[in-house]
Amino acid sequence: MRIAILGTGALAREVAALALDQVGAEAADVGEPVVFVPRDAADVAPLAGHSLRALAELEDDRELVIAVGDPALRRRIAEGEAAGRRFATVMADTARRRGRSDIGEGAVLCDGVVVTDDVRIGRHFLANPHACVMHDCVIGDFVTLAPGAIVNGNVEIGDGAYIGAGAVIKQGAPGRAMRIGPGAVVGMGAVVTRDVPAGETVVGNPARPLKR
Repeated sequence: MRIAILGTGALAREVAALALDQVGAEAADVGEPVVFVPRDAADVAPLAGHSLRALAELEDDRELVIAVGDPALRRRIAEGEAAGRRFATVMADTARRRGRSDIGEGAVLCDGVVVTDDVRIGRHFLANPHACVMHDCVIGDFVTLAPGAIVNGNVEIGDGAYIGAGAVIKQGAPGRAMRIGPGAVVGMGAVVTRDVPAGETVVGNPARPLKR
């Protein structure tokens, strides 16, 4: 298995370390198990000890991971310049999937991430260190969980939502999920106790719409 990481920021460097660990024993037997794909063609210098390649130069057997935290940008890349590529899932050896869970292509699960029973997660999911998704959750495509975000049981999160660092989403009621709408943003440290409409930004404890 060989992996190409699209992006050259701090997140990309973190994902590279996870990818290299995942390739593991194969790394000694394949040429350049991990490379970076810069979005700026002017970037040519090696990064974190790995070489850079243009997207068009990647070998057919190399799987791609989009290491971009912004859900909307991640979607534009996946459905634009990277459309038709094979996508890898990168999972830290300290991340845990317990029970039944289904995670779409292109996911990144960083150190300390926990996904428990009966969870469905869409494509290009990004779970930063120590994020947690509990039982009976349904998470859409291109969702980002920042470090330490806690999604309690029976929560539905729409496509492209961003859950900030240390945010907590209250467990849904029996027979009725707590809902975070598509494109919504939950601010750092927010405590969500009611549904968040699509595209809305909420902050605070309890979480309220951000006043602009």
